[in-house]
Amino acid sequence: MNQGARRNGIPSRWDDAYDVVVVGFGYAGATAAIEASDAGSTVLLVEKMPDAGGISICSGGNVRVADDAHEAFSYLRATNAGTTPDELLRALAEGMTQVPVYFERLASVSRATVESRRARGNYPLPGADTFRYMSIGSVPEFDPAARYPYVSSYLPIHRAAGVRLFKVLEDNIACRKITVWLQASATRLITDTAGSVCGLTIETETGVRQVKAQRGVILACGGFEANEEMQRYYWQEKPVLCAAFRGNCGDGIRMAQDVGAELWHMWHYHGTYGFKHPDPAYPYGIRLKRLPDWIPGQAPREDVKVPWILLDQRGRRYMNEYQPYMQDTSQRPMALFDPVTQSYPRIPSFLVLDEAGRQTYPLCAPTFNDRTLRFEYSEQTLRQLEQRILTRVDTIAQLATELGVDESALRSSLERWNSLCESGIDSDFGRPPPSMVKIATPPFYCAEVWPMCQNTHGGPVHNVHQQIMDGYGQPIGRLYAAGELGGVFGHLYLGGGNLAECFVGGWTAGRHAALLEPWK
Repeated sequence: MNQGARRNGIPSRWDDAYDVVVVGFGYAGATAAIEASDAGSTVLLVEKMPDAGGISICSGGNVRVADDAHEAFSYLRATNAGTTPDELLRALAEGMTQVPVYFERLASVSRATVESRRARGNYPLPGADTFRYMSIGSVPEFDPAARYPYVSSYLPIHRAAGVRLFKVLEDNIACRKITVWLQASATRLITDTAGSVCGLTIETETGVRQVKAQRGVILACGGFEANEEMQRYYWQEKPVLCAAFRGNCGDGIRMAQDVGAELWHMWHYHGTYGFKHPDPAYPYGIRLKRLPDWIPGQAPREDVKVPWILLDQRGRRYMNEYQPYMQDTSQRPMALFDPVTQSYPRIPSFLVLDEAGRQTYPLCAPTFNDRTLRFEYSEQTLRQLEQRILTRVDTIAQLATELGVDESALRSSLERWNSLCESGIDSDFGRPPPSMVKIATPPFYCAEVWPMCQNTHGGPVHNVHQQIMDGYGQPIGRLYAAGELGGVFGHLYLGGGNLAECFVGGWTAGRHAALLEPWK
């Protein structure tokens, strides 16, 4: 590192200089780097982990797109409960109509195919019918298990479109003059006397470097789902398990705050409920099997069985275990705080099922981007993991002892559930009737389940250009956000919407930063 004296916080000499520096190599960072490069800027793309991909590569790879921008805006507005300005939602809605053409352009570099399928919005709100999913289909000469052995999605990797999409982005990065640094952690932004960002400090394998950003810095380094301290600070419920990626520790949030950024949506995260891994060294929660979404008011699918119920620490059922969009709201009922006992009586909760239910399908779906882990995805390995998580007992009395609950309360809960199954209507919490399965055939199985965060939505506020805003509603000079870092979703989530944000926000930030005049 150059130790020259600083003037107004700016080093007298820089170790490196680029027009645009992008922090974070997931979908958003890759897109921002591609667009800034295509606009004529020199680009440095930095990733603090040893492997690129972030949490993006763990996704299903289904990017939300829209046929009609006005309809998409209507839906986004209805889901946000006034937490996001209309102009930002309009920009995302318009961008969703442009993603299909952009995908074709990216895919051509890898000779990949692009797939599309109709997928209504997750809730029956205005504009729900305009949406589709787009994903990357086949990629010639691409073996995902060999290329990304450190990735496990909630699907077998050969079926996970998320890795195919990332391969296409990597191919696009490789064919451009974009400099990539891995294991390079951005730690502080450097500003001038007016508060505009002019560079940043990056810790690399060879030492700390001061990097000049002549046009701008784009923070696309994810949220804070792996930061337990920030979870405790911003969320009522605790603890919450991290689902997939240990690299998202709120680095970009801290850097942006350091230069005056306002924050939003910090309470809101994309989550569900899941298991703790039996090995304490495993740093993530274990997702349950991904269940198909359903839309209230429409006939539920007849083929989806959910063979478990959830009980609180008194042995009582308290929620619909199969909510319309499981990855959006199913963890929220667990946040109840009891001021009398000063505890969270639903954290952990208890998942209970019987032998017939256990045979329905494997319950576990381990998901991660982590080179220290490897999971061979098969029916056998899923069942082996499940056996380590579930506890088996032969009687309800033994089940009560295992859970530490009153036996009479447990029997009452199971009898009530089985009577609801016989009637075919969950009059207690409204679970879809076809999903209801009696719990009556011993042996019985149980496990603790916890709220689990797949990714956060909170972070720095940004405007339609993806410029990060200060507490007075003014853009911080030459500083941008993209992707999960301060997304627009502030109340309900739209499946695949974060992925759409990665592309729309990424190309918006990259293009806008590249057009700025270099600072003097």
